[in-house]
Amino acid sequence: MFPLAEPTMSSTDPGVGNDPNHGDHDGAPRVLRPRRAAPADAVRPTRAEVNLGNLRFNLRVLERALEPQAPRTPATEATPAAPRAAIWGVLKADAYGHGAPAVARTLERAGIAGLCVALLEEAIELRSAGIQIPILVMGGYYGPRREGLEELLANDLVPVIYHAEQVADLASLGRPVGVHLKVDTGMGRLGAAPTELDGVIEALAASPSVRLDGLMTHLACADDDDLGTTEEQLARFSAIEARARAAGLTPRIRHAANSAGMLRVAAARLDAVRPGIALFGVPPRAGLGASEADSTRAPLPELRPVMRVRSEIVSVRDLPQGERIGYGHTWQSARKSRIATVPMGYADGLSRHLSNRGHALVRGRRAPIVGAVSMDLTMVDVTDVPGSRLGDEVVFLGAQDGPLGKDVISASEIADHAGTIPWEVLTSISRRVPRFYREP
Repeated sequence: MFPLAEPTMSSTDPGVGNDPNHGDHDGAPRVLRPRRAAPADAVRPTRAEVNLGNLRFNLRVLERALEPQAPRTPATEATPAAPRAAIWGVLKADAYGHGAPAVARTLERAGIAGLCVALLEEAIELRSAGIQIPILVMGGYYGPRREGLEELLANDLVPVIYHAEQVADLASLGRPVGVHLKVDTGMGRLGAAPTELDGVIEALAASPSVRLDGLMTHLACADDDDLGTTEEQLARFSAIEARARAAGLTPRIRHAANSAGMLRVAAARLDAVRPGIALFGVPPRAGLGASEADSTRAPLPELRPVMRVRSEIVSVRDLPQGERIGYGHTWQSARKSRIATVPMGYADGLSRHLSNRGHALVRGRRAPIVGAVSMDLTMVDVTDVPGSRLGDEVVFLGAQDGPLGKDVISASEIADHAGTIPWEVLTSISRRVPRFYREP
């Protein structure tokens, strides 16, 4: 059992209210974030345990996955190996629900090259937490006024752009700034569209203070069985790079690969990769890392889940056969049953779609979720869990080793039951669930 290390709240923690990065020069708030429940304030037993040792382990696994796989021979020893792609970890959405400041500190100390977030607010939160390495703001939206652009420069952040107007706005600041240009190669979401690309390139070429440091795109189907779409996107990206270089622009960092792309498509690694879900121990494709081999490498070692969500039984009752429980009476006991109530519900991120479908772990054994998951409480059937009683640990996500056995509930399993994806499972764990950070 790892000891729990509670993060210390300080004046620079988001939500405390006196962080200089969270207000303008007149003292008016500019960027506000809700305060996450702190471990020191926790009363109920529901909590998310974040294993920072597993996070570092996963980073090393991904680094090894980027190493050249071809054996060295006397004929190739004299040829310098191509540099390994740098890893820029994606920590958007509060580091996929794990708590961005603590995760960022751990990755920075472990030597990661850079970090990516979606929002300017998320980037400022990391700078406020003392993070020094490069931070890429991928969403490309910096607010309707000049203040957002000034925050970018004041916090030494790397902006992503995709419109010519953004180039003009940055040039108007009168200070040099390095940017990454995002181009749309088939995602159809963000990025300079093919019809607008020439205008963006021309704007960059005409604005020497706005330096094109990076060129990026996003892969839409890197987790599909058929990688044809991904290969087509990479070909388009290569052609766009050639157009930029022909205009005198020389991006130093080219990046396209998310977790699935970096693990499955060697050609997508380029100069940097942007893993998100894999850093947190969830394979981006079923079987990847355990049994799936592809054309580029052998299977990866198993990634280690970083988050574990647990609570405790706060009520137990014995029901006769035929009793109904929960909102809408959606479950009826088919036998004499023992039902435990646990203080975690959909307001904490336990999907209502798990009603009468999902499971929890009690004493090392699976117990089905019964009745409707409500806002704050959930019931589990512990009839087949001998000895269950008040205070027993209940695990909704992660592993449990108990007196009756050992089992694990993965984010992928929960996603299958809830009809969603592991990304949503992790990011749905709400801020009212305190994060406890573990160091091995």
